[in-house]
Amino acid sequence: MNRLRKMLSPWEEMDDAELVKEAQSGKQEAFGELIRRHRSKVYGYARTIVPEAHAAEDIVQDALIRAFLHLGKLVDVGRFLPWMHRIVRNQALTRLKKDALRKENTFTSLETGKLEHGEPPEPWNRLDYVLMRVGHSLEQEAMQEGLPEERVMRQETQRVLLEIIDCLKPRERQIFEAHFFDQLSPAEIARQFDLSSANVYQILSRSRKKVIQERIRVTVDAYIRSRRDWGVMENVLLSAELFQEQEYSWSSGGHVLKSLAKAAGKDYSLAMVMGLTGLGFRIQIVPENVHIAGPTAFDFESVFSRGMRHLGFTTKIVNGMKPEIGVNASLLADSDTSIKAKGKRNIHQALPDALDVIHQALDRGYPVMGWDLFMPEFGILYGYDDKLKQLSADEFGRKGTLAYDHLGRGVLEEIFILTVDESFPVTFKEQLRDAFHMILEHLRGEEPQIPAGTIKGLAAYDAWRDAFRKGAVEPNGNAYNAAVYGDARKYAVQFLSEAAHYLEKEGTDNIQLCQHIREAADTYREIVQLFEELQSLFPFPSGGEPNEDDQSRKAIALLEQLQTLEWKGMTQLESVWRILN
Repeated sequence: MNRLRKMLSPWEEMDDAELVKEAQSGKQEAFGELIRRHRSKVYGYARTIVPEAHAAEDIVQDALIRAFLHLGKLVDVGRFLPWMHRIVRNQALTRLKKDALRKENTFTSLETGKLEHGEPPEPWNRLDYVLMRVGHSLEQEAMQEGLPEERVMRQETQRVLLEIIDCLKPRERQIFEAHFFDQLSPAEIARQFDLSSANVYQILSRSRKKVIQERIRVTVDAYIRSRRDWGVMENVLLSAELFQEQEYSWSSGGHVLKSLAKAAGKDYSLAMVMGLTGLGFRIQIVPENVHIAGPTAFDFESVFSRGMRHLGFTTKIVNGMKPEIGVNASLLADSDTSIKAKGKRNIHQALPDALDVIHQALDRGYPVMGWDLFMPEFGILYGYDDKLKQLSADEFGRKGTLAYDHLGRGVLEEIFILTVDESFPVTFKEQLRDAFHMILEHLRGEEPQIPAGTIKGLAAYDAWRDAFRKGAVEPNGNAYNAAVYGDARKYAVQFLSEAAHYLEKEGTDNIQLCQHIREAADTYREIVQLFEELQSLFPFPSGGEPNEDDQSRKAIALLEQLQTLEWKGMTQLESVWRILN
């Protein structure tokens, strides 16, 4: 025991009350020991109020500064931790009230902005606004003392910003600070540094991107440190039985949603998932060339969140998708090349939020859907290792690991994360009613055209034929579209057959309903046969010769027949929906 006591600092031997008294007398080391001793508990308490890790970290930092400034007001020196909890709670409630009034773009979730030649030197997004405010506060600080608390907060913000901009080269930093801290215009900076205004804009734009990247990197590091301080640095690996399936479809999204539902306690057939989420009936074409991106060119957040509700689940989502269609045709990119490339790409700004959702889900035993993990398709994240900073992933049966900071640095440099939040009861007729409503909206072309540049629903067949008429069809993309949509319709037939069978078992009241559903199933069987003919003309991945005259004529005729049958199928589904509604 004596040897152990010799190893401890004098501060470590004191209880909280003694440390508070010493800190109140001006001993900063005593306050430091209090923080070291209780920081993880305070952070854990903040997380119970504000579930986002980076938001909780911001609250704790603010609370610590306030505690240091007001420690002299603590009368009951033995109740330091409850006192800290009260400060954290007040900080958290203040933040939540602000968030209720306006959606706050915090410094830990920066948005990509643009700085082009000719733009005025105004705040382009939250980052620039913060920097300008800090520059202004530096000027004001020289003029007046201000409140001690505000001065400490300002100095802390300045310290963090100055630490971050250390990533800049000396010349870049001089120009960056001249603009944001000295508040000089680009024209003034150009004269001062003997540069053209165009050069100044270019340097500021490049420097700004570097600073954003450094801030995201710092945020991720702080997030991992917070987990360590909170005592939750772990290694979690979910059982493969939760997501491994013998049956794989061309729709990686449908396969993953089935796995998520199974892990959350609802073991649907793949056909039922494809039907209830609407994936078995979707079609979207990239006009002009029928690009390979077409089958995944839809609004993931809207489609998947609605689809999961039809399955009886609410979801948590982090959406870091680009508004335009990804144009990289490397669907099956080589993984080794991809890994090397990821290290050169920018860290995605949605990464801190995505990691937080992934950790929370896996800790609950729920796998996570991820987009573009190894290639532009959907995969499953089923484990994490905080020490190695890597995720375990499965994409189309191909397992691998992914570094934390490589998430969102794939082929398309996008992040989309979805996991189950809560389960709720829903009747089968309610599921069918809502699913058919969503399917009909899509087929009629009534859903938003997101991302821009695609033609959705039955109008997609017109765009597909136009591409053939112009002789501009991309062979590989065309073959992929034909394979995906033909496979989806096979599951549509199975879904309709399963639905009719289930309703028939429920009672004789469903006779008319079942009849309409079976009629629709018959129509979609014909559609499947036509897609098989289309696929035989244009096998994936080679794609055949879609722009050769004879092949083009055959394709146009098949697509006309397909569109006619899809119209018939849509009319039959409308009859089903009216009965359900």
